[in-house]
Amino acid sequence: MGAVPHAGGTTFRVWAPNAESVAVIGTFNEWSADKNPLQHEENGYWAADVAGAKPGDEYKFHLINQGNPIDRNDPYARQMTNSAGTSVVHDPNFDWGDDHFQMPAWNELVIYELHVGTFNAPDADHVGTFLSVAEKFPYLRDLGINCIELLPATEFPGSRSWGYNPANPFALESDYGGPVAFKEMVKQAHQHGIAVVLDVVYNHFGPGDLDLWQFDGWSENDGGGGIYFYNDWRAKTPWGNNRPDYGRPEVRQYIRDNALMWLQEYRCDGLRADAIAFIRNVKGEENPGDDLPDGWSLMRWINEEIDQTMPWKITIAEDMRGNCAITESVANGGQGFDSQWDSSFVYPIREALTTPNDADRNMAAVAEALTQLYNDNAFRRVIYTESHDEVANGKSRVAEEIMPGEADGYFSKKRTTLGAALVLTAPGIPMLFQGQEFLALGAFNDAEPLEWQDVAAHPGMVQLYRDLIGLRRNLSGHTRGLGGQHTHVFHVNNDAKLVAFARWADGDGGPNDTTVVLANFANQTYEHYTIGLPGPGRWKVRFNSDWKGYDGDFGDFDSLGMEAEEGEYDGYAWHGSIGLAPYAVLILSQEG
Repeated sequence: MGAVPHAGGTTFRVWAPNAESVAVIGTFNEWSADKNPLQHEENGYWAADVAGAKPGDEYKFHLINQGNPIDRNDPYARQMTNSAGTSVVHDPNFDWGDDHFQMPAWNELVIYELHVGTFNAPDADHVGTFLSVAEKFPYLRDLGINCIELLPATEFPGSRSWGYNPANPFALESDYGGPVAFKEMVKQAHQHGIAVVLDVVYNHFGPGDLDLWQFDGWSENDGGGGIYFYNDWRAKTPWGNNRPDYGRPEVRQYIRDNALMWLQEYRCDGLRADAIAFIRNVKGEENPGDDLPDGWSLMRWINEEIDQTMPWKITIAEDMRGNCAITESVANGGQGFDSQWDSSFVYPIREALTTPNDADRNMAAVAEALTQLYNDNAFRRVIYTESHDEVANGKSRVAEEIMPGEADGYFSKKRTTLGAALVLTAPGIPMLFQGQEFLALGAFNDAEPLEWQDVAAHPGMVQLYRDLIGLRRNLSGHTRGLGGQHTHVFHVNNDAKLVAFARWADGDGGPNDTTVVLANFANQTYEHYTIGLPGPGRWKVRFNSDWKGYDGDFGDFDSLGMEAEEGEYDGYAWHGSIGLAPYAVLILSQEG
């Protein structure tokens, strides 16, 4: 489909079942509709081979419907001059060098979500690009990040957008650098040991600059979207009446081809599918009367094909309904996603962090958030306190929510790092949002670049995240349990506002495996706080969020580890006591 260049020219193919004739016009034929007509094939497809048409040439399809001429961009165009411009013949050949990237195991992933336009923009007047993202790969690698997740980067109207209004789903945003720059970014990410996951939008297309709309001139029911869309009540979404027709074979093929293209041609290591609740249900809820079985089966088909051909590549769903079937295997009747964003973590944890009064923090809700499990697998969920949705839309960064106007104050820093420590120690695939590690302020929007000078202003904060990520990935060899399947919340004190839990990987755990996390959600210091311990011996502090090296405002409270004493406590046969600072997190493991 689309424009396929070869040695002698370019083959063009398009689906336009209601067109009476189709021609390709472009720079290679002086935009003449008479020179290169397409031949009608079966099932509404049209194709022609054009000698001399080559990569870099601009083109459109010229269709006639009921005598009316319509010029349309190629739905499969890999490159556009801009969303309201013309399609460009793209050469898919690219020198990947010695790219033999090995996708990290999913229990070792630490995801960093970023927005290309603002992540590393040169200034407020210019958007960032794929290559400017690549400039920060040494920084991200040194932070410990081994996976980036890009907000949608396909062609959208204008130069600034979150990307959730795709105009040309197969073309990479021209203002970001287009397809070659994207491939170069992926290549460099892999050279730095970083996987690339791309956010894709299949719950709606457009609404702006959308040549797919009434593509070949046909529609029904008073202004429906035509061949690519539902033309009845099923078309309605929160973003317009522009839901793709998941039941039409050619549209299903279009979306499947798109998903596989990113993984095959562009070597992305995974996909994050946006708002899939609106693919499986008209209203995005669990009301069966509004279900879209074709949407469900479409995503299942795509996931099944990826699992069969590229099982190491990850697919992540944003469903946010707590539905276990989303991450259940296709063989067991599920939709087959590998993991899903988890609302049962982010909402209660953010509430516990941002609630003004300590007395109102709910430790039972925190404990439940820590132990949520999908399909008996700790890594079927992605957990976070900040994402593009959670730091915008009337909400702000966690630190700003804690103390509006004083996001870099003591309490904001203490509690936002408390949240970060839980993200990086709880069961799940942890995710950070751009700038979170250097206390980016305010709310996210697509017109304000990240302030990279804040890295120098908060070097200790960056070190805190680096240390947490190192422990999460077990880089020092003492905290294997943080990547394990097993979690036990064994201490919940709602009066004092403390929670403790254990993570382990193998069998019953043990030295360098079982890891204990103790979190204090109150402005209260403890000289000797007692908790149960999963085993005997010396339990060494591997991380203390109150260390003054992380921030000059922190207290550097002595939390020096503990010797396990015999005696039942919290359901364990051993216990110990340790000092604990206000709003602090300790991470401990047994010495071998």
